[in-house]
Amino acid sequence: MNNTFLKACRGEKTDYTPVWIMRQAGRYLPEYRRVRGKVGFLDLCKTPGLAAEVTLQPVDILKVDAAILFSDILIPIEAMGMKLEFHETKGPFIDNPIRDEASVWRLRTLNPAEDLPFVAETIKLLIKQLNVPLIGFSGAPFTLATYMIEGGSSRNFVNTKTMIYRNPGLFHLLMDKLTTMIICCLKAQIEAGVHAVQIFDTWAGALSPGDFREFELPYVKRIISGIETDVPVIYFPNNSGAMLNLAVESGADVISVDWRIGIADAVTILGDKISIQGNLDPTTLFGTHDIIRERVSDILHGAAKARGHIFNLGHGILPDTPVEGAVAMVDAVHELSSK
Repeated sequence: MNNTFLKACRGEKTDYTPVWIMRQAGRYLPEYRRVRGKVGFLDLCKTPGLAAEVTLQPVDILKVDAAILFSDILIPIEAMGMKLEFHETKGPFIDNPIRDEASVWRLRTLNPAEDLPFVAETIKLLIKQLNVPLIGFSGAPFTLATYMIEGGSSRNFVNTKTMIYRNPGLFHLLMDKLTTMIICCLKAQIEAGVHAVQIFDTWAGALSPGDFREFELPYVKRIISGIETDVPVIYFPNNSGAMLNLAVESGADVISVDWRIGIADAVTILGDKISIQGNLDPTTLFGTHDIIRERVSDILHGAAKARGHIFNLGHGILPDTPVEGAVAMVDAVHELSSK
């Protein structure tokens, strides 16, 4: 197996910079759309053969250095009792949002083997076929909490922050339950065979540094210490460049950064004990191949002093991205970093 990605996670010397793409199995690929046209999104996530098929597609097409399990961060909360739907144009929708203490106590304790058996089955199928490492993942507790409280995506997170500021004890109770669930799910993925895990904190940037320290960081730290594993852990606190000094305290092996901070500045903040992942602006892939190559070169140069560097976008690849742009990026990373 090509272990370049794992070596970079651990800060070991590599022959080139490994690269993968967040949401690399998705709508920008015609091969994915053909599969997706036959089945609903949740059914696709829960059907091991199909989930494995779309997980493998970008590895074969783009030649990336890692695969990431095809699933969704919200699937575990459905098993906890949230009524989850996915709408094509509006994204996730939760019909029974959490707004009071009774709804928090009604949340089920999750057993991955019984409630999410398709996850382990998909992992086991993939391990037999992949020649690159497989990444498992979970949403971070704050990010999951926002969906559960707001009932879907949000711009201002008014309901979430109202709970934080009016009833912080209730919010901490919810975070405690989510943290326990996430530890359980990540352990199950590791036991099934994933080689690394990533914690997606999509909405971390909605918090002030003080609120991040009080209402999210302790739970992320608890997750990472609670996994008790040698597999690398990546933490992605999106849109939170101003809080990277706090993210360093998470205990993660790798911090993934978005494009809103220069990667050289991020390397300085992270220091020499944490590897970095990132951080090309996803819209760059709509540019010419020359522009893509130039931006790739800039990031590789900026990350030169990092303990280890995994090239990635600063967030998920966009649905309308031209496939040739993604291929050009991967090719440029491999070629330029190996010189």
